[in-house]
Amino acid sequence: MPDRPATQRGALLALLATILLWAYSWVVMKQVLAYAGPFDFAALRYLLGAAVLFAALAATRQPLQPPPLLSTVLIGLCQTAAFQGLEQWALVSGGAGHVALLAYTMPFWAVLLAWLILRDRPTGRHGLGLALAVLGLVCIIEPWRGLGNVTSTLLAIAGGVAWAAGTVLSKRLFRLRAVSPLSLTAWQMLAGGLALGIVALVVPQRHIAWSGAFVAGLAYSVLMASSLAWWLWSIVLRRLPTTLASVGSLGVPIVGVLLAWAILHERPSSMEWVGIGFVLLGLCAVSGVRLRR
Repeated sequence: MPDRPATQRGALLALLATILLWAYSWVVMKQVLAYAGPFDFAALRYLLGAAVLFAALAATRQPLQPPPLLSTVLIGLCQTAAFQGLEQWALVSGGAGHVALLAYTMPFWAVLLAWLILRDRPTGRHGLGLALAVLGLVCIIEPWRGLGNVTSTLLAIAGGVAWAAGTVLSKRLFRLRAVSPLSLTAWQMLAGGLALGIVALVVPQRHIAWSGAFVAGLAYSVLMASSLAWWLWSIVLRRLPTTLASVGSLGVPIVGVLLAWAILHERPSSMEWVGIGFVLLGLCAVSGVRLRR
């Protein structure tokens, strides 16, 4: 039987690796826009990512038949097509750190949508978390300065809402049916990738400039951020308490902000740092983790 402390240390290392892989992916998502339109890149990323996941299903000899089709397509439209399409679109005019931070407001929207769809009534700590999140978003958006790039901000927040909808729909499906997480991820990613492909064909964009930098960015997004990171995340969820994993994932937007500052020279303002603090406190409240712990 494996040593429990060693197993948890391995899971913590997997969590740190996941944070770094996902945080850096926001920088990559911003950089590839110099070579391709947002929807072309998102479609390529997730169609190729789905192919990798189907290969993983075959390698592990899991059934290839899809989960309940309507639910899977709805999840794919929310969690892959809408979330990734909106966030990639937001990056056209917004900073990588700023967009990543607004995308990770997803847990707040998930609380509200779970109330509406799953009848999971919010508790007092959920209300506190939502109040802190609203205060943090106000500090980040800074409406007294003219809202800045309002289009990017609204797209990023809408992407977070779409991600939350996909999360709640996934939870409902898991409650109703015994579904393999890997199978659901592969099929919903395929559905979302096909939807993004249709959008890419319809919406006018710049032509893809195939180059070493673009191929490297696409390869990182498919193999590292979409495949390896999700595998590591499954290890984290299996071996660490859910609350620890959830709060640990909050490192993604924070590290994303720092990497965007270091690599893309996107320096956060003082008020943005204040907003980040309020959002983190709100997420801790929603997750139910005490600061002492």
